[in-house]
Amino acid sequence: MTHEITFSRLVDVPASEIARHMSDPRVAEHMPLLTGAWDTEMAIQFVKMKEEYWARDGLGHWAFLVDGNYVGWGGFQKEGQEWDFGLVLRPHAFGFGRRISKKAIELAIADDRIPFVTFLLPPSRKNLGALGRLGAEHVGDIDYDGERFLKFRLETT
Repeated sequence: MTHEITFSRLVDVPASEIARHMSDPRVAEHMPLLTGAWDTEMAIQFVKMKEEYWARDGLGHWAFLVDGNYVGWGGFQKEGQEWDFGLVLRPHAFGFGRRISKKAIELAIADDRIPFVTFLLPPSRKNLGALGRLGAEHVGDIDYDGERFLKFRLETT
């Protein structure tokens, strides 16, 4: 069965859905900057912040939908001169990560503003084969808000 994957804006998803997603302890396992459960107000502020990136950069984070149902969020966020890609899925949707990432990377390849994409992953992520299959290379470790992350880079040109 083929599932339809679409990208929507986060404002189109009820804040309570995002709060429930971000409060799942299985999501927090690989998000060292995520501390504690979210409530609806936190989700509203999060979406507002992500919409500000869209206004500033013309690109940002989407809500990911599978067959019209919210399964997570992610996309591109400009960090200095780099475009970082992030993907945060609900546990039941982890299997869609490859297809969602592929679709997003295709958008980056088609966008002249994005000569390369970076990925920041916590050291707790052990299965990194998908990044290698994409062609991303480990370029080192960085400190981000007091936490160590593995940094990868994928050329898009």
